[in-house]
Amino acid sequence: MQKVISALLIIAGIIHLLPLSGVLGAERLTTLYGLAFQEPNLLILMRSRAVLFGLLGLFLLYAALRPALQPIALLGGLVSVLSFLVLAWSSPGYNEALRRVVIADWVALACLVVAALLYFLARGKA
Repeated sequence: MQKVISALLIIAGIIHLLPLSGVLGAERLTTLYGLAFQEPNLLILMRSRAVLFGLLGLFLLYAALRPALQPIALLGGLVSVLSFLVLAWSSPGYNEALRRVVIADWVALACLVVAALLYFLARGKA
């Protein structure tokens, strides 16, 4: 069961690492989100966001190998994807690029929910 949990955390970690390329600048952010990032302040915020997603993605990958860290990694991943999905749901009319992000976050959510269930089932049997 631990291998399945690790695999699911790796998938969620990779999904969280995808926005990290946005740190490279406006052109990459435009590719990711289908929006122009010309305003310097917005560019700084979005590049910083890319770094934060990268950190969470790396932590999810690390936790895949360290079962003691898995509960906090699962919590962080779930807060991340659920908050984005709630925001997207409450703001209909987003573009095609953000629709792809929504789909990726649904995949991440499924992985994290199954991993959490397996983790706590395994803990209950131990």
